[in-house]
Amino acid sequence: MTVELVEVVRSGFRECVHSGSVVILGADGEPTLALGEVHVPIFPRSTNKPMQAITLLRNGFEPLDDAELAIATASHYGEPDHVALVERLLDRFGFDEKALECPPDLPQEERARAEALPEPRRVYMNCSGKHAAMLATCAVNGWSTKGYLDRTHPLQQAVLATITDLTGEPETDLGIDGCGLPIIPVPLVNLARSFAAMVTAAPGLPERRVADAIRANPRVISGTNAPDLLTMQATPGLVCKIGADGVHAGALPDGTAFAYKIADGHDRARIPLTLAILHRMGIEWTAAHAELAAPPVLGGGARVGVIRAIPGVV
Repeated sequence: MTVELVEVVRSGFRECVHSGSVVILGADGEPTLALGEVHVPIFPRSTNKPMQAITLLRNGFEPLDDAELAIATASHYGEPDHVALVERLLDRFGFDEKALECPPDLPQEERARAEALPEPRRVYMNCSGKHAAMLATCAVNGWSTKGYLDRTHPLQQAVLATITDLTGEPETDLGIDGCGLPIIPVPLVNLARSFAAMVTAAPGLPERRVADAIRANPRVISGTNAPDLLTMQATPGLVCKIGADGVHAGALPDGTAFAYKIADGHDRARIPLTLAILHRMGIEWTAAHAELAAPPVLGGGARVGVIRAIPGVV
């Protein structure tokens, strides 16, 4: 059973409710809060990108800088700086855009999208940085760059081994993610533990390198006004990553961590819930946190309500 987590209040009337499941882990890796179905596997969606990037480092990929490593973990908005990083990475390893096997798309950010119309491109797709880094890793290892999406490809076998290692979750039947890559179901509690493992790893290890690259480049992994950018800017030391359809996970430097899944996948529930979770984890709210935690509901252009975590639940 899921739990009611976020409510939309308009003119004093509860208009909508978003339910889901949440787990918060203490620094010892054990749950301090577990609401809903935290031991039931879910598709982690793009919250698995940091684990995929760890795989690439473990298999010889060496980024030029932290920004290039960050774009390998990104659900980017297709803005010019994002596209430039993806194209730089492709060019550095001798690939062009045609080598990417992610689907063509338009940028998510409004201005970039307007400038890109009407032609979708593979480099605009939010997962293109990860795909470019996967091509680079194939080149380093002499693996075929054709069919790198296939679950039997050496790269994907390495990814599955890494995710199993970091989450402790045995391989089960795989799904296909939005970008075409295989995806392994993971319970929220194990997803949170993978983020704790990243932030507590020793400096220089692949896990810590990925965590540090994300922390240093929150805009690279997301985009203008993106949930991860806003949340990490407000919370120094936090590493977090959204996933499609209401998934989010993150960790603080002491190894406390969280993961959740909004049952209906609605993005508007994401930031208020994340901020409530961080508060429960001991983060002292600033004015920035308070503003993020209560985005407005508008009526005629004026604030007439709020989207908020249901008081007393998280």
